[in-house]
Amino acid sequence: MADKIGLSESIAMAVGGMVGGGIFAVLGVVAVKAGPSAWMAFVASGFIAASAGYSFVTLNDQLRQPGTPITFIEVYTGRTALAGMMGWTFVIGYIGTMALYAYAFGSYLVALIGLQTVAGIPAQPFVSTAVVVLFVGINAAGAHASGRTEDTLVGLKVVLLLIFCGGGLYYGFVHGQLKSGLTTLGTGPLVAAAVSFVAFEGWELLLFDQESIRNPRTTVRRAIFVSIAAVTVLYALVAIVTTSLLSPQTIQANSETALAIAAQPFFGAIGFTLISIAALFSTASALNATLFSTSRLMRQLATDKLLPKRLESRGSEPVWSLVILGVLTATLASLGSLNAISSFASLTFITIFGLISYLAYLERSRSMPAVILPAIGTVSAIATVIALVWNLATTEIGTFIIVIALSLMVITVELAYFERIPIQKEFENIKK
Repeated sequence: MADKIGLSESIAMAVGGMVGGGIFAVLGVVAVKAGPSAWMAFVASGFIAASAGYSFVTLNDQLRQPGTPITFIEVYTGRTALAGMMGWTFVIGYIGTMALYAYAFGSYLVALIGLQTVAGIPAQPFVSTAVVVLFVGINAAGAHASGRTEDTLVGLKVVLLLIFCGGGLYYGFVHGQLKSGLTTLGTGPLVAAAVSFVAFEGWELLLFDQESIRNPRTTVRRAIFVSIAAVTVLYALVAIVTTSLLSPQTIQANSETALAIAAQPFFGAIGFTLISIAALFSTASALNATLFSTSRLMRQLATDKLLPKRLESRGSEPVWSLVILGVLTATLASLGSLNAISSFASLTFITIFGLISYLAYLERSRSMPAVILPAIGTVSAIATVIALVWNLATTEIGTFIIVIALSLMVITVELAYFERIPIQKEFENIKK
């Protein structure tokens, strides 16, 4: 028990998983779609995430032993293949988030050093690919950041964003530039909420690591709710500052680095540099941590016969999983646009959280929260998916085609695998 982490460390892990790199990359896309009401989009996404969080911990509490979201599907539906598909979907979602982190890293670095092209070719894909290759190599060699270092980085990122919010709000108030966004309401915040959902991915990782947490049921429940609430407030403040101090044209032209540019009015050139450096450390740290965790998830899925046996690495490091994750992440980060990557990743996690919310609704007790919150999570997930797909289909047909093609490819591969390969090993030791 002495080696296990408590509530404060669990909250830090959940906050770090969410703030990790998503806000640095997705803020510009959300601000373009929602304008000054972007903060409402983050509040809406936070509320959906909290509803899903309630569903996750409720299902977890009903098991004899704490389980994972994949376990929930197997235990409550009795369908191992469906649980395997959920595991695959998690992996695909994490690939999307890693591609988002790599894309953001490349965008901030080329903006910081002023090197936009190499031999007439955009430099961002090269940088994004290089950082993915770097961390695949580091993880394959067995080196990864310690928990204490990660906690320190999380604290520094949050402090820096709070300083950004404080300075921006003061500057905006003094100069009369703060905007409420209440006059720009429409479908924008709903669509933006769907895109921003990837920035709330990360808290669910606590459910995959409950063996390392003291009093896991209680600790995980509290950590999830506290972290989602705190991150929602932080994102809303960041959005208010950014959309108040930057014109829509500036945000549109610099969506990848909007957060750093928003620091210039009150911190000057040093503000852009500091936020850019913070973004580099944040996205790199998030990429490394997600790559580490996802490779272990793939190895476990292979052990449970839910992925090809070759991925069940015999050594201490899941090298094959790391290589596959690296190739897919680098490809998506190099060939996809920021909007396409963020939309695909958000769509994946909205689907996962919506399905778990629906499962919690089916397994509900008679208490009011157990009925209302899973229902809200389910309906909200459906609404945001429809809003996202409709917006892409009517305004960004190229992005729409990419996102739909990726989604159909993932579904087809999953169905083909689980129809062809018999599942021989069921989850063990987890019963209602």
